[in-house]
Amino acid sequence: MATILIAEDEPDIRALITIALENQGHRVTAVADGETALETIARERPDLVLLDVRMPRLDGYEVCRRIKGETSLRHIPIAFMSAKAQEAEVRAGIEAGAEAYILKPFSMQQLLDTVEEILGP
Repeated sequence: MATILIAEDEPDIRALITIALENQGHRVTAVADGETALETIARERPDLVLLDVRMPRLDGYEVCRRIKGETSLRHIPIAFMSAKAQEAEVRAGIEAGAEAYILKPFSMQQLLDTVEEILGP
């Protein structure tokens, strides 16, 4: 299955998402801030990145822009996870280069469906 990086500063949410994805057979790396996310992405080259928008050190939008601005990383799909439901926030995420914007609170099934949709069969 796929290698997925989760960048989420809430430990409980990070743990739940990790368990759900691992139960689907994915290999998961989970980090708590944007700076660590960038370092890990450059090192591990995951198949998908799930980013919280509001994180310490670097927000998700900046992490996404930096990934999409790096030739060797820009092919990695990104999905945002955020409670920020305003149209401007969603648009900012898509304009930064994300393939999806998942609104919190979400069901694990919704998350898994989005992951499968992005990764394909």
